[in-house]
Amino acid sequence: MKGTKYKILDKSRELFNEFGFSQVTIRMIAKELNMSSGNLNYHFRKREEILEALYFEMVAVFDERVNTIHDQAISLPFMLSSVQVSMQRMVEYRFFWTDLYHLQKSNEKIKAHFESIKKERIKGYQFLFEYFIKRNILKKPTFSNEYNQLIERMLDYSNTWLYASALYDNNNSTDDIIERSSFHLLSMLYPYLTSQSKGEFRKMQAHFF
Repeated sequence: MKGTKYKILDKSRELFNEFGFSQVTIRMIAKELNMSSGNLNYHFRKREEILEALYFEMVAVFDERVNTIHDQAISLPFMLSSVQVSMQRMVEYRFFWTDLYHLQKSNEKIKAHFESIKKERIKGYQFLFEYFIKRNILKKPTFSNEYNQLIERMLDYSNTWLYASALYDNNNSTDDIIERSSFHLLSMLYPYLTSQSKGEFRKMQAHFF
């Protein structure tokens, strides 16, 4: 049976996703759960504590996947699957990504952690690209900072794809949006792939070619 704290977080996430964090009050959450505001405040003194709990609940999964990437059999299909799993997780906590700038600006604890995990995400991409170069999946860089610049572009898209989807893709299913958005992200790799890997990529994403 779900505990009260879990129920509060679950309902808060649902309301934040529907209306946006700034539009949801403690009273609204309590009303949806048929409890008093005082009872809710026993578990979370203010709305920002709920925000932080949901944020760290979300990133716990991302942290685990970054920490275990070295143990995986890495390939282009693996990377596609990994991206799509991450995007699905982002959809489940979409209120954060569609208001990323404001929520970071208003919460120093979240901002500091988000900046720290960006460094880990960069390291993960660097490991991945080095692995792909060694196995002739990616070409060797033509200048020293080439792949670091690519990583920056991929991270920027990773952080903002959901915002654009929320604005423009309301008539499409979540699965369709994730499928297309994951292709857009990975297609940034395409010019850097070796000839053989380009063929594998086209076969893997044949419906987009």
